[in-house]
Amino acid sequence: MAVNLAAPSPDSLLPVAGIRLATASAGIKKPGRKDVVVIEMTEGSHCAAVYTQNAFCAAPVLLAKQHQQSSASRYLLINSGNANAGTGEAGMQAAKDCCQAVADAAGVNVSTVLPFSTGVIGQPLPVDKITAVVPEACASLAENNWFSAAHAIMTTDTIAKARSVQLELDGKTVTLTGMSKGSGMIRPDMATMLAYVATDAAVSQAVLTTMLRKAMSQSFNRITVDGDTSTNDACVLMASGQAGNSEISNISSEDGARLLNALTDLCRYLAQAVVRDGEGATKFIAISVSEGESQEECRMVAYTIAHSPLVKTALFASDPNWGRILAAVGRSGIHELDLSGVSIFLGDVCIVDQGQPAASYSEAQGQKVMDGAEIAIKVQLGRGDAEDQVWTCDFSYDYVKINAEYRT
Repeated sequence: MAVNLAAPSPDSLLPVAGIRLATASAGIKKPGRKDVVVIEMTEGSHCAAVYTQNAFCAAPVLLAKQHQQSSASRYLLINSGNANAGTGEAGMQAAKDCCQAVADAAGVNVSTVLPFSTGVIGQPLPVDKITAVVPEACASLAENNWFSAAHAIMTTDTIAKARSVQLELDGKTVTLTGMSKGSGMIRPDMATMLAYVATDAAVSQAVLTTMLRKAMSQSFNRITVDGDTSTNDACVLMASGQAGNSEISNISSEDGARLLNALTDLCRYLAQAVVRDGEGATKFIAISVSEGESQEECRMVAYTIAHSPLVKTALFASDPNWGRILAAVGRSGIHELDLSGVSIFLGDVCIVDQGQPAASYSEAQGQKVMDGAEIAIKVQLGRGDAEDQVWTCDFSYDYVKINAEYRT
């Protein structure tokens, strides 16, 4: 059950002028389930994307990169239920064939189509099933299909993850709508398993690319469920330019800064939604590390805590076994860590003070924090002024069950 995460309602997701979506049921994994999404960007739109750093990246990731480098993107083709990863040359040809089906239905060059897949790794992509429903999808494209699309990209997710926001730029109302999917195999090196955000703001290609990377660094690149970076991670930012504002060509301008802030807030919500809906998750955990020599050092400590099975199972059990957190800090790899400068908190409760058990700490205080559905772990390193934060969840019995039975 997603931790303090409400499902989006259809009327809460605002259409983005110049961006149309459609869904279809190819029966890739389950008959009758919507599992194919086509997204169309109006001509003249800009598109930026970031992809997984996993060396064994999936065929659609490789092909999407190639297509994006050669042409202005117009269409996205997304399927759930099959990752088309670890499938070799046959997988690459499958991705090409699916893109060609979209190109034929839409009357565009195949290089303007970007493919994305999510699901089981190592199984052949059912090309015939997907290509059979592409014409139907392309014929039903509409701006108000975000709700259906957010459900169609789900795999082990228990809830759709999507949100819309609006702001004023240059006297015009600008809309941003985004959706993400992911629940397990989450430890991004760029984004999450799949995320798509669109805006009708007019933004130059260079600024759009920079905005995406900046927003990712403060959102999707700060989450982890289980420490496993997916083969298929991708995040796409689209800008149709239909809002009527003067094109943003400087990210440091007032409008550039305001749009970046809105984008970052939206991406942070979508990223945290992935963690809140982590496989089997019962708790949402915010881990902040401060007083480090560098942001990288702080992030390293935070991820060591977030990836510790001992910490994550203690969190599930609501067990204030703070020694596990202390041990994770100690093995995080910080060079010449002076323990006398380290303090650790559960919420506002100090458990380690300057390297020593806090004299004021009581088991009852720790238990009260651990009983909550949302827990903050704070570490002060006493080495500098840098700080960073990551978000994670606990490990429950259901995490093992879900992944043990993933292919059944």
